[in-house]
Amino acid sequence: MSTVADAGPPEVRALPASRASQDERDAPRIVSSTTTDYWFTLLGSLIGSAGVVWLLYTQVLPFSGLIGFVLCWYVVYVLLFAAVTGIAHPRPIVVDRLWTAIITGAAVIVGLAVVSTVGYIVFRGWTAVHHVNFFTQSESQGALNGPLNKGGILNVIVGSAIELGIATLVSVPLGFGTAVFMVEVGGRFARVVRTVVEAMTALPDILAGLFIYAILIVALGFQRSGFAAAMALSVMMLPYVARSADVALRVVPGGLREASLALGATQGRTVWRVVLPTARSGLATAVILGMARAVGETAPVLLTSGSSTFMNANPFNNDMNSLPLYIYSAVRSGLPKEIERGFAAGIVLLTMVLILFGTARFLARGKVGSR
Repeated sequence: MSTVADAGPPEVRALPASRASQDERDAPRIVSSTTTDYWFTLLGSLIGSAGVVWLLYTQVLPFSGLIGFVLCWYVVYVLLFAAVTGIAHPRPIVVDRLWTAIITGAAVIVGLAVVSTVGYIVFRGWTAVHHVNFFTQSESQGALNGPLNKGGILNVIVGSAIELGIATLVSVPLGFGTAVFMVEVGGRFARVVRTVVEAMTALPDILAGLFIYAILIVALGFQRSGFAAAMALSVMMLPYVARSADVALRVVPGGLREASLALGATQGRTVWRVVLPTARSGLATAVILGMARAVGETAPVLLTSGSSTFMNANPFNNDMNSLPLYIYSAVRSGLPKEIERGFAAGIVLLTMVLILFGTARFLARGKVGSR
């Protein structure tokens, strides 16, 4: 007895098989795969290119230097990897693996540059940073080139914290207000403001210091102080806070605004009660990114704050030192012990920036995960 599946002419019974073969032909070909052949090709290209570059760069040609060797090694590796891959694979796979090697190699070079920079700073500053007095004493409690177990940068850390705090108090309300105007009010003038804000993100650091120096110190007669330095830092922070807050407010769903207005709320109450609370994680990220941008600025404080080796917690009176300015002065002093202290202060500054950026990333991840 014949079944239902056997019924019909042969071309009808063969239809499912033809459809399957057609689906196989239409399926996209996988060109990016990490097979054993790929890893052997990668490893062989790395070793072979290293040998060729070592022979030509150091033995045949009169070249030297680690940076030049690494760059030549990278170029020869990419070429050799593409040539070896092209022996056994078609052109799409060669192109895919070639671009993968180029992008991965560039990322590795950038990563090595960052790691080497941080590692060198830690290596040079570790002799001073592991002393407890480095964080508990001021510069005045030790000699300029004296032993590392006397004196520290407590006055520098306090000065940076005060200047950054004042700059944040000034720039955050102005930045948030500017972002609310650009997003919620809008209009022709809002486009002009957005253009100015975006242009100010590329403002050179030295110009912010010169602006505050000319206005506060020269024109208005203020002395060099932590307050003047904080104003210069706020000029640097303001466009970053406004731009980041603008992005955070833009992603708030328009339906929330419409629902609030439909219930009879005014535009101001809608912004205060609905828009800002919804975007609070993005606004917090904007503040932290602005602080991370300002904490390492040297040029503005170099012109406005002055330098002092004594503890000064009054930002309106006398000079006030800060971490970037101390690092600049210590490394340029030419004294071995002071240079070590400068690198140790660099470790502290790197740690502060890392904490700020890590906090910003954490808040941004929480913002995405809550949607």
